[in-house]
Amino acid sequence: MFGRKRSSSDTLFRLQQDGRYGMITGDSSDSDLEHFLSLPSHQDARQNRGPVPLSTSINHRRIRLGWGLMIVVVAVFFGRSAHVQIVQGQHYSTLSSENKERTDLLLPARGRIYDSTGIPLAWNEPAFVLTMTLADLPEEEQRHALFGRVANLIGVQPTDLDLLLSQYSTHPFDPIPIVDNLPYESAIRLAIEVSDLPGFSLTTRTKRIYDSSAPSLSHVLGYTGALSEADFEAHKGEGYRPIDSIGKTGLERTYEELLRGVPGRLVYEVDALGEKLSILSKEDSVLGSNVTLSLNVEFQKFIETQMQATFERVGASRGSVVALDPQTGAVRALVSLPSYDANEFTDGISQDRYTRLVENEDQPLFFRAISGEFPSGSTLKPVIAYAALAEGIVGEHTSFVSTGGLRIGQWFFPDWKAGGHGVTDVRKALAQSVNTYFYIVGGGFDAVTGLGVERITDYAGRFGFGSTTGIDLPNEADGFLPSKEWKQDVKGERWYVGDTYHLAIGQGDFLTTPLQMAVATAVVANGGSKITPYMVEQADGFGADLLAHVPPVRIKDLDAFAMSLVRQGMRQTVTEGSARSMSTLSEAVAGKTGTAQTPGDEPYHSWFTGFGPYENPTITLVVLIEEGGESNDAAVPLARQILDWWFTYGD
Repeated sequence: MFGRKRSSSDTLFRLQQDGRYGMITGDSSDSDLEHFLSLPSHQDARQNRGPVPLSTSINHRRIRLGWGLMIVVVAVFFGRSAHVQIVQGQHYSTLSSENKERTDLLLPARGRIYDSTGIPLAWNEPAFVLTMTLADLPEEEQRHALFGRVANLIGVQPTDLDLLLSQYSTHPFDPIPIVDNLPYESAIRLAIEVSDLPGFSLTTRTKRIYDSSAPSLSHVLGYTGALSEADFEAHKGEGYRPIDSIGKTGLERTYEELLRGVPGRLVYEVDALGEKLSILSKEDSVLGSNVTLSLNVEFQKFIETQMQATFERVGASRGSVVALDPQTGAVRALVSLPSYDANEFTDGISQDRYTRLVENEDQPLFFRAISGEFPSGSTLKPVIAYAALAEGIVGEHTSFVSTGGLRIGQWFFPDWKAGGHGVTDVRKALAQSVNTYFYIVGGGFDAVTGLGVERITDYAGRFGFGSTTGIDLPNEADGFLPSKEWKQDVKGERWYVGDTYHLAIGQGDFLTTPLQMAVATAVVANGGSKITPYMVEQADGFGADLLAHVPPVRIKDLDAFAMSLVRQGMRQTVTEGSARSMSTLSEAVAGKTGTAQTPGDEPYHSWFTGFGPYENPTITLVVLIEEGGESNDAAVPLARQILDWWFTYGD
């Protein structure tokens, strides 16, 4: 059987059929073949020996490490899933909703502002603005090309648009202003292009316009402007968008809610590209209220014109005028010069122009009539006279002799008139502004015990000094009433009788605003009631029922007889005192002049405060010409012109 030689292919076939595998070539001997055939087949091995153990080189430590890593990865995955679905679920649900639903605010027309005669002072005009909505922009690669196209169209750099992405990242679904107040021709051209610019839209808005015939109205009306981050934070949840405007200063700021009205809402469905598909709901807006001021714009313009003429005549450049109704507090004119044009700010004032305004030494942006604080000079004397009478320090006929001033030790406190005014009672002291009389009743002298600083500031506070008046305008100053404690704490000095003397004639550290002086004078004019001045007389529509004026309030412990003596003294100022030039007016008036010292060698501040007609006053007037010199050179002539206009053309 093994004697003949087999071919290699024959042998290999037989071995494969038998379940054994190997290589038996044609040169193999019979003994080699017999040995191979004697080996058990794979089937025999599996039957006789069972499963063959698997050999591995991986140790148990590595296996445990692998399982640990796998557990950590799974834990992180499930933790992140839980955070996204549970903790941030509402957030992503909102984003998802906003991706398919959008809400547009329907802004109502901002209310107009009128003067007391119905002349419009602030109104609206349409304006075009190119906007960008971050959520509707394409992916980064396409966005880069898109920004290049848009930048070329509007004349900016693509990087300018890139900056807006981070600046407004918290407003992905709000339209962001790119170019505002576009000219009509540019808007028409962009209207054609914008349909092919995903994420960009051409929108119309209302632009605020202000009467520029009286620049001083800018301080009163204020202006609207783009919202800052502080504005967004202060008005969170009130529906403001980056494209909107908000009242920044003046009445625009005070009455923002009233003038703005209530925005409506349009909810609509959008596709993946942000295109509108259908309207889901609509809530109509409520128009902003039109407001009517107590101010008369023709009166305001007249005062401005005459004030500028006074500046040129006396070489001054700054001043204030306050005219109000002493019975109600209605402000008839409120002038502060120099001023500015509010229209410059509605369009976004240039940095160069703004710098020039800020660096102007006359401070045209400063509303000096309500925010400026000045020494009052003798215009404070009616309050000192009333306090001395009410406290019983002097009576109607108590008199002192003015010989030109008082000497206390080495210090001399002069009268303004060399040689003095002679025998002086309270009426004459007011009419001729006799310093000696007020030194004595204020700080005392010889056997007379004066009011002292505490009682002076107490009575001054009753007339409204040392606190804001409550006018419906922002940034009102409160003036300053000095005290012994203040001087010790701030200056490190004790209070001297000379300090009281200075305070009694409206000098030293006492400060007031022109508006405070008008309120104090109104107390005398109406016989003893403190008014709260206001600018807005009435409003129509939304919020009109919320508008209310504070009624006059009798001052504390009013002494009506003392008040009547002060009124008589102020009337005597016009008939035979320091304001005799007003005696020719068509109506009887009362007043008080004042010349207040200024720091350094600058000219004095020129003051006048008064009211008329004397028996039934309809106007209280305060005039301050800063560094205008003597009161009869600047403030009194201007006051006379103003009162003459009022008695001829006023209400």
